[in-house]
Amino acid sequence: MTEGGEPVVLVVDDDESMREALAGLFRSVGLRVNVFGSTAELMRSSLPNVPSCLVLDVRLPGVSGLDFQADLAAAGIHLPIIFMTGHGDIPMTVQAMKAGAVDFLTKPFRHQEMIHAVNRALAGDRKRRAEHATVSEWRLLYESLTARERQIMALVSGGLRNKQIAADLGVSEITVKVHRVHIMRKMRARSIADLVRIADVLGIHRDKPGRG
Repeated sequence: MTEGGEPVVLVVDDDESMREALAGLFRSVGLRVNVFGSTAELMRSSLPNVPSCLVLDVRLPGVSGLDFQADLAAAGIHLPIIFMTGHGDIPMTVQAMKAGAVDFLTKPFRHQEMIHAVNRALAGDRKRRAEHATVSEWRLLYESLTARERQIMALVSGGLRNKQIAADLGVSEITVKVHRVHIMRKMRARSIADLVRIADVLGIHRDKPGRG
């Protein structure tokens, strides 16, 4: 794990001169960088737990860049990838971009092209990490709800009014109102619209209030 919150650029290229050139380029604009000669070497290290991206050569000894992209996806590792190659073609580019690559640069590329691609990738990873942290917090908050509160949250997010929820659950309307207040506070929702959005993100089944 890389300590601190500064972003890190990971470079994988079997050409040592290219690794050194990219390392110098990224450091010149204030970015931290780790370089590797192969994907196997990268995987033997710990991936940084900070916003990061991968600058990956397509043609590598052993596992190719495109195959490594597929391996990361299969492992659930969400690392923005910028491909670079001296032998790019349209089918290869299409395959990489369809699989989620941020960019596909053909060598020799302009320094500004690479810096722009890396900044875009790091911005995307920051956003993804922030969203993941928010969803993780929502899951923890949802776990703090009682079974009855989860039922009512599902029905509220499904658009039912207090009177309808009370009839559906066989409780008084005032009981529903009290539960709603507790739910809003526990889920830190500022409005019903907030609560509905949280329910959507968490995949709560509004038509099956006992689940979620």
